[in-house]
Amino acid sequence: MSWLVVGSALWLGILTSISPCPLATNVAAISFIGRRVGNTRQVLLSGLLYTIGRAAAYLALGVVVMAGLMASGDISRFLLKYLNQILGPVLILVGMLLLGILGFTVSLSLAGSGVQERASRGSVWWALILGVLFALSFCPVSAGLFFGGLIPLSTSSESRFVLPALFGVGTALPVIVFAFLVAFGSQYVGRAFNRLTQVEKWVRSITGVLFILAGIYYCLAHIFEVFT
Repeated sequence: MSWLVVGSALWLGILTSISPCPLATNVAAISFIGRRVGNTRQVLLSGLLYTIGRAAAYLALGVVVMAGLMASGDISRFLLKYLNQILGPVLILVGMLLLGILGFTVSLSLAGSGVQERASRGSVWWALILGVLFALSFCPVSAGLFFGGLIPLSTSSESRFVLPALFGVGTALPVIVFAFLVAFGSQYVGRAFNRLTQVEKWVRSITGVLFILAGIYYCLAHIFEVFT
């Protein structure tokens, strides 16, 4: 497995984390972690548990999805033969989703206000539960990046464990950073969050364009065989 593949999985997770819908869940997680602002150990432990929860959720989901795809011999052979041809249109669609060209609004939330309120009164271990629940709360962008970006990448690399886990770590990375800021310098939290929201649109747009360009290349190379 190349470092490019590893970095791509981590980058997809980071991009997911700063997209508007997942960013809202990470803000809720930061609020949960920040309630113990006077206890450095508790803040850092909460950030670690939240990261483990997200990584474990995406790892389990990735294993299940890929096992389902590979369980059928026909599907497995189809993917091995046509994955590159499928990847081109999928990358273009994900890129269009990142650029806001496809205006899907459906989302799935497993951690509503009731769960978050209960977590706010609970122990530090609720950070682990919130990590799992927030990871499985998909919106169009996060679903597109996971199912349209990570799963094809994991399938082509034959990585059922490492890449989904790295994706999960990437989705929790802002929370880890904010946990350290809360623990060691809470006055910087607001400034860092404002900067993050400013760069999110540019990062998402640039990545969307790159996805579309990569998709066009895959279509030309593997569907129309222009470069052969």
